[in-house]
Amino acid sequence: MAGHSKFKNIMHRKGAQDAKRAKIFTKVGREITVAVKSSGEPDPEKNPRLRGAISAARAVNMPNDRIKKAIQSAIGGGDGADYVEMRYEGYGPAGVAVIVEALTDNRNRTAADVRSYFNKFGGNLGETGSVSFNFTRGGLISYAADVADADTVMEAALDAGADDVESSEDAHEILTTTEDFLAVREAMETSLGTPMEAKIGWKPNITVDLAEDKASTMLKLIDTLEDHDDVQAVFYNAEISDEVMEKLAG
Repeated sequence: MAGHSKFKNIMHRKGAQDAKRAKIFTKVGREITVAVKSSGEPDPEKNPRLRGAISAARAVNMPNDRIKKAIQSAIGGGDGADYVEMRYEGYGPAGVAVIVEALTDNRNRTAADVRSYFNKFGGNLGETGSVSFNFTRGGLISYAADVADADTVMEAALDAGADDVESSEDAHEILTTTEDFLAVREAMETSLGTPMEAKIGWKPNITVDLAEDKASTMLKLIDTLEDHDDVQAVFYNAEISDEVMEKLAG
């Protein structure tokens, strides 16, 4: 993961993603429900956030009936849970800055759980704003490397209004401002199809290189956080070399 995207998180390890597919569907479904409730508009053509949530659902192969069920839940056909958006900030092993985004129907429960995870893995949860000053908020759109060559993706992204493209042997990652994210995502979907991931996230301004012991603990913290039902995304400024990742995988 050396040089991994400034947004990229551990969920993008496909083995872990596949193993947690049911949980991922639940989280994406929750985002669809909130997208409808926050605007009162169940038509994706009139609701950009819902359009993005449905795109994310399709990227993880969420069945259409589950997408429809999540929308129906928001307009009165579901359990009526009232989810609120929360952001938690803190430090993990070796001073790694961590931002956790959640959708929860019980703030006290989620905050207590997140705090306990930080403590368990040698970190500490701080106040809102305690680490986000180390990050820049913006958009990330990811495609598999084989969708097109780097030059083609770069040309399409810049034509769509993206800020930059980072291509590797694994993926193409298109970076946008928060304001341009929706327009760029829709333009890229027209030219390259549904992305692997498309979200507003946090880009670290500086990164922290981790040795093997700290990297192992950090990955456990991220996995534990992402496994929580209420956690939608985790962002951090750790940098882990390919050599270290190979050792940990072995």
